[in-house]
Amino acid sequence: MLPKTLTVGLVQQSCSADRNANLATSLNGIRELAGHGAQLIMLSELHAMPYPCQTENADLFDWAEPIPGPTTEALSAAAKELGVVVVASLFERRAAGLYHNTAAVFERDGAIAGTYRKMHIPDDPGYYEKFYFTPGDLGFTPVDTSVGRLGVLVCWDQWYPEAARLMALAGAELLLYPTAIGWNPHDDEEERQRQWEAWIVIQRAHAIANGLPVAVCNRVGFEPDPSGQTPGAQFWGTSFIVGPQGEWIASAPPDQPATLAVDIDLSRSEPVRRLWPFLRDRRIDAYHGLLKRYLDR
Repeated sequence: MLPKTLTVGLVQQSCSADRNANLATSLNGIRELAGHGAQLIMLSELHAMPYPCQTENADLFDWAEPIPGPTTEALSAAAKELGVVVVASLFERRAAGLYHNTAAVFERDGAIAGTYRKMHIPDDPGYYEKFYFTPGDLGFTPVDTSVGRLGVLVCWDQWYPEAARLMALAGAELLLYPTAIGWNPHDDEEERQRQWEAWIVIQRAHAIANGLPVAVCNRVGFEPDPSGQTPGAQFWGTSFIVGPQGEWIASAPPDQPATLAVDIDLSRSEPVRRLWPFLRDRRIDAYHGLLKRYLDR
């Protein structure tokens, strides 16, 4: 089997209340990674804005924009100019009162190859996303591009094995997670370590269970709570890439912006799946309970 090497780039950035500055940082990162040979470049979740969901504030819906819109036009132009595929998460205004957390995939010619609307929407202290985002309605459908079939998911989706599996069953060659996750600054060091390790482990497990590489791009830095009611959020960076056996390939630092470009051999999934044939041995005749919220006895 001939190798299919893909150079994947991640832009790990911090975000401010200045949309233009955030977008400029994203575009500079794309340009830098393209200069290092990256063919596929991913940005962090909601990269063009501060994370809005620490509070419930209806004024923040003004940050949302249509797709296509100003941000997608800028990203489209960059993808076309540099000849790269770009994955970016955006606050989509679909209609008045209807908004999504949407990942758009831009082809090398600048066209939008496809979109994915975040399916799993959290509602936790500091992550009040249900106030802002309607759950996605496009399903778990990979996006076909010139660099491969991409299984794009967003942040909270990364905790769900069902989402990764459905992308794999639909032929995804790579799982991609734009992300915004961090600590409550009041958490002690032991709790921080438990959360961070769980986040790493669950996504490495998706790689192993599906025989696919996984790439994760997280934001980084401290963002205050605009309401002043909580200590804010410390996003933990550590954007990373693992191979189809969950093997660690590369990661960015936890505490500063960075770009990361890594070569991935997509052809490894075939021999890995031959030796670990999880798809072959699935008991699809016995999984009916997965369609229930809970199996009451």
